[in-house]
Amino acid sequence: MRQVLSSCSASISELKKNPTALLNESEGAPIAILNHNTPAAYFVPAETYEWLMDKLEDFELAQTVRERENEKQDAIEVNLDAL
Repeated sequence: MRQVLSSCSASISELKKNPTALLNESEGAPIAILNHNTPAAYFVPAETYEWLMDKLEDFELAQTVRERENEKQDAIEVNLDAL
């Protein structure tokens, strides 16, 4: 049995009947969509999804910065006025 990673859940039938009502009830939290009491998908409002994508992008950028910090010794110092 898989763990449900949400405090809100609904059946696929409930999702089909009124998806907007589910979103309103969840108040921005993800909704686990269950099929035979097993999570089949997670339904999230657009704002929540956009927030998650921003956080993922921030994480990836931070990871790139950490990787490039190790390359400082290979960097060439540049004077902006000379450009």
